[in-house]
Amino acid sequence: MSDDTTVTFGAFEISTDSARLDPARIHHWLSTDAYWAIGRSREKQDRAIAGSLNFGAYDSATGEPVGYARVVTDHATFAWLCDVYIDRPARGRGLGTALVEAVRDHLAPLGLRRILLATADAHGVYEKVGFAQLSDPGEWMSLGVR
Repeated sequence: MSDDTTVTFGAFEISTDSARLDPARIHHWLSTDAYWAIGRSREKQDRAIAGSLNFGAYDSATGEPVGYARVVTDHATFAWLCDVYIDRPARGRGLGTALVEAVRDHLAPLGLRRILLATADAHGVYEKVGFAQLSDPGEWMSLGVR
């Protein structure tokens, strides 16, 4: 399976081509407007991008970036979907759901046992794509700041 794929959703393209990413814009979006990444340094964001499978969403007509998501995965058993963001002017058109569907569909051939994510406010978006709350969250543990 190639890591560089592009799918079309209405007036948008969703691509895994890392050459199309705009790291400065991604950093701005996340560090200023995403509750989970407020204040994240550019250096830390660049390291996160470098170590992840990245999905960019773009306006098909202009090529301008309008969204982003990244996946941390071993490509065999597990994936963590994170940093899902749609630029404010592009919201309300189903692009967030389409972006998460593109991630799900891209990962499907890998046969991963589990794809996880955490959200405080977008449960409905992820449920549309098939995500559900953990049946036994008591099994899970974390190390670090919560």
